Amino acid sequence: MTASDNGLQEGNVRIGMKQTMKTVELGKAVEVFVAQDADPRMVARIVQLCGQTGVKLTYVDTMLDLGKACGIEVGAAMAAVVEE
Repeated sequence: MTASDNGLQEGNVRIGMKQTMKTVELGKAVEVFVAQDADPRMVARIVQLCGQTGVKLTYVDTMLDLGKACGIEVGAAMAAVVEE
């Protein structure tokens, strides 16, 4: 995964569990990225929510990879790309 491929660095992204969940619940997310090494309990909630709402779900190898793709220096468990 590269940041240029998915729009994660164009400013239309919400990073972290709370922001991602809220974005999906409000119907504003077009795609959610989840790190495969994130806490399974956190991941299960967003996977279920994406399934219910029809939001595309994409897995990323590590939290560090996802954080870098989002342009932050730390790992991220999940991030949502927001509808323009």
